Amino acid sequence: MALRPDEFYEHALAATDDDRRLPPARMTMWEVSPFEPEGLRVSPLRPPVLPEPPRHGEDPSDCDSCRHRDQGIWLDDHWRLTRVAGAGVPLVLMLHPRDHHDLADLPDPLAAELGVLTKHIAGHVQALPHVARAHVSRFGDGAAHLHLWFFGRPEGQGQFFGSWLPVWDDLLPAYPDDVAEADAAKVAQALAESYGGRVPRGEPGAAG
Repeated sequence: MALRPDEFYEHALAATDDDRRLPPARMTMWEVSPFEPEGLRVSPLRPPVLPEPPRHGEDPSDCDSCRHRDQGIWLDDHWRLTRVAGAGVPLVLMLHPRDHHDLADLPDPLAAELGVLTKHIAGHVQALPHVARAHVSRFGDGAAHLHLWFFGRPEGQGQFFGSWLPVWDDLLPAYPDDVAEADAAKVAQALAESYGGRVPRGEPGAAG
């Protein structure tokens, strides 16, 4: 059985200093870390807050993703793909179910589709010139409506390897929007050809 919130907090607190700060993680020592460990401080460990605040869209009637269910750079009956504008890496896409589901309650047929779609989208992102890898992430703490992130890592940027990529994306200046929109359109068209679905005409590339 997992530790209770108070037990977990006490367990973690035992490793902190007098200001309740944990030591910098091993990840900050990796050569791909965007931060130099010297002078880097970890935020003080805060006690648990229960109950947790609701995520956006816990009530489907107040869910932005549901309101935008017909928008995207690619659509089929069950899914939609959108581009995240203002990203720092060459391309950031999000895949959403058009109906209101989170990962844990996703019906098995849609879960099977999700696996196949993930494979197709990642392959098309990686096929773009000067994109070396497609990183795929799901977090789920901010919104109750399932959304998967696809990050295109720029070719040759070995410093952006691995799990620090979303942090680098947040630090980098915005990538040229016209280039990202054109690449997103290529991915959407390739997905329609390899998987099915359709590319809406006249839809903005960054529809959310």
